[in-house]
Amino acid sequence: MIVDLMRNDFGRICEPGSITTPRLLEVEQHPGLFHLVSDIQGKLRTQSQWSEIADALMPPGSISGAPKIAAMKEISKHENLRGPYCGALGYVHNGIAKLSVGIRMFWREGTGDLQFGTGAGITWGSVAQSEWEETELKAARLMSIASGNFQG
Repeated sequence: MIVDLMRNDFGRICEPGSITTPRLLEVEQHPGLFHLVSDIQGKLRTQSQWSEIADALMPPGSISGAPKIAAMKEISKHENLRGPYCGALGYVHNGIAKLSVGIRMFWREGTGDLQFGTGAGITWGSVAQSEWEETELKAARLMSIASGNFQG
């Protein structure tokens, strides 16, 4: 469902028929966890501006949920601003962008304080305790890195 949502978002800025999914639901193993990963790509419409691209793709469906606009309105009722957490990270060079979403990340606030963000995807079928345990597992890895106790 999220891949379909993202393909739809790409459809707002890409040439018709150019959107492909070269990697779909592949398992990536990382220290202490696994991710399902999909790559989506398309040929941008000739006159696309970076602001249009960002508006179409951010936040991605894997962060917002679906239906996207309704989910974002509901999230905004219950959460503070996330700062860079879950934002686009990457580079743009010679008209090519390679971006990903910071779903587990550190950043420094203006005060110098180190912050981190992590979370879990909540769906209608979620079990609250399981989602909380998943979030704690993800946070534990970041906490061990920040404290200098990381064994990896």
